[in-house]
Amino acid sequence: MLYLFGFERIGVAVSDIYFVDPAPLPGQDGAERGVRLELRRLEQGELKGSIYSARPISIDRPIWRVDLLESVEGTPGSFDRTHHHPGTRGWEPGRRVFDERLSKEPLAWLGERLADLEGVLDEAGVARDEVTPEDVRGLRDRAPEIVETVSRLLDQIRTTSPDAPPGAESATSVRASWL
Repeated sequence: MLYLFGFERIGVAVSDIYFVDPAPLPGQDGAERGVRLELRRLEQGELKGSIYSARPISIDRPIWRVDLLESVEGTPGSFDRTHHHPGTRGWEPGRRVFDERLSKEPLAWLGERLADLEGVLDEAGVARDEVTPEDVRGLRDRAPEIVETVSRLLDQIRTTSPDAPPGAESATSVRASWL
């Protein structure tokens, strides 16, 4: 499942994910599943026809990522693998950062971060002029709706089988609907 929230120059993409890290950190072996949220750049293309034609919109490079993950073998609701990536290098995520509050109160933490786009940009090393005031306001105003979407998707994941999803044939598989 993929949910997209678009503003002027940035968007938020939310998707389910099933992941097995081929080079896990100590204590992080085994499958993980949960929700991935990425703050992404949006690019509007030129019209492809008349003034009434649909405008192409590209969901471009990531700026920031949050992985609300749990080990498949662990206790549902533990958020034992939950982390964020404060920045990216091109398309690659930066280092995993484990934050105690993120694991204890993930939805509250997420809502606060989404409501502070400028702080997220500063932490990610992204210039504030890459977004507009409409992006800042729009994300702040829609943060509760985005958090509710994440919450619903987490609930859906927890009610499905923890087995590897179709297409996850190897121990190094990643399966996400979109991200």
